[in-house]
Amino acid sequence: MEGVIGGVIVLLLLLVGYFLPFIIALARKHVDSTAIFVLNLFLGWTFFGWVVALVWSVKKFDSNPKNSANN
Repeated sequence: MEGVIGGVIVLLLLLVGYFLPFIIALARKHVDSTAIFVLNLFLGWTFFGWVVALVWSVKKFDSNPKNSANN
C-alpha cells in the first residue's frame, strides 16, 4: 500500500512538472494560456516544446492591448 501512495505522489509531481508552463500561464492570467496548454500537451514531451511553452508562459504580455482602430 505504501508503494502505491508513493507512486501516486511521484506521478502527481511529474504531471505538475510537465504542465508547469501551463500552470505559470494560468497563475499570470496569460492571454494565450489556452495556446500554451495545447503546445504543452502535444509538444511538451520534447525538451524543445516544453522550453518554448515555458518561455512563452513567462514572457511579458500586454493584458490590455490597444486597438489601433480606436486611436
